[in-house]
Amino acid sequence: MAARPWRVIGVSLALAVTAWIWTLAGALFLLRWIAVDRPPPPPPPLLPYGELRIGVDASYPPFAAVADDLYGLEIDLGQMIASRLNAPVRFVNMGFDGLYDSLKADQVDLVLSALVIDASRMGDVRYTLPYFNAGLVLVSPAAEPLQAVDQLPGRQIALEFASEADQLAHAWLRRVPPFVILPYELPDYALDSVRQGTADAALVDAVSARLYLRLHPNWRAVSQHVTDVLYAGAVRSDRGALQRAIDQALAAMMEDGTLAQLVSRWL
Repeated sequence: MAARPWRVIGVSLALAVTAWIWTLAGALFLLRWIAVDRPPPPPPPLLPYGELRIGVDASYPPFAAVADDLYGLEIDLGQMIASRLNAPVRFVNMGFDGLYDSLKADQVDLVLSALVIDASRMGDVRYTLPYFNAGLVLVSPAAEPLQAVDQLPGRQIALEFASEADQLAHAWLRRVPPFVILPYELPDYALDSVRQGTADAALVDAVSARLYLRLHPNWRAVSQHVTDVLYAGAVRSDRGALQRAIDQALAAMMEDGTLAQLVSRWL
């Protein structure tokens, strides 16, 4: 009878040793499993739906408009990007207010619609490289170029009344010697005054300036950006691979001159 406790102790010890051996074996197996080189999981497809879906607001010519079909600078740009991604393209026309929501709801992959880069949205979207600068420009005769703020004193500057150009010109007046502001109803009227010799330069947005110069090809004028308003595409924040692919396409278009040719075709 006295030997029974030792038998119990022996059995318990054997079980403990067995459990320890199995635990050690499991730990060694886990370490070996972790150490094995395995291929990473495949990346998600660049375009899950097999096409590049582009959201546009076709109410802002010459960037995007609609007649029988969609047309404009951004329509051509979207087609060129899709071609460089080797993917079919589909445009989704909607109101401007719904563009960012369409990205969030996965209704489109990319928005191209004169979007200004907005730092407050960068938590939700990724912006592509800019493709156009719609900021304010000083337009002056090529024979007498006026292209810097320090050339303004004593000059006559035409602009659209109550516009961003008007606000900027009055801000300049607070820090440089006086110059004369000539307010007009429309940017085209301000540019008319320069072309006709009434003003020394016009301060207008880049889109108005480029469209006006297209209508007056014989007028030799120069323009100089004084503010930046950058238009860029946008994708969802979780579509980094797509953003990088689009940026590569845009960078290639800048390098080979395709983007400049496209802008000149429409503006």
